[in-house]
Amino acid sequence: MDLDHFTALGRAEQGLCIVSTLRPDGSIQSSLVNAGILAHPSTGEPVVGFVVSGGARKQVHLRARPTATIATRSGWDWAAVDGRAEVIGPDDPSPGITPDRIRLLLREVFVAAGGSHDDWDAYDRTMADERRAAVLVTPVRAYSNRPR
Repeated sequence: MDLDHFTALGRAEQGLCIVSTLRPDGSIQSSLVNAGILAHPSTGEPVVGFVVSGGARKQVHLRARPTATIATRSGWDWAAVDGRAEVIGPDDPSPGITPDRIRLLLREVFVAAGGSHDDWDAYDRTMADERRAAVLVTPVRAYSNRPR
């Protein structure tokens, strides 16, 4: 699946994307996140990653209904990815992913979304204090307004 257009648009907008999840009543909840493309820590396949705060509505929705759409834009150009979401964090363990690997995964997502940090130890403490988790969306469909 070609994710190059999604990646280019996201980079042009500092990783800003809209993520949409499903509420229990089937309606859609959308919010702004910083997201980027990275390799899944277990499979190595490309995924769209973003970080959620512990207890965030997105996290609750994704645990119950693990599907999401992530859209990004720059000017009038846009791209979106639909896929299966996996939450990995201190409250959402994943087979074979240790707590230290979660710490590093949160960094990888941050960097993939265009972030940088001068004090990774402080970053790690904040992520742990806020019970933050990585959300990895495995693309099922990618589409955009760009002609194929």
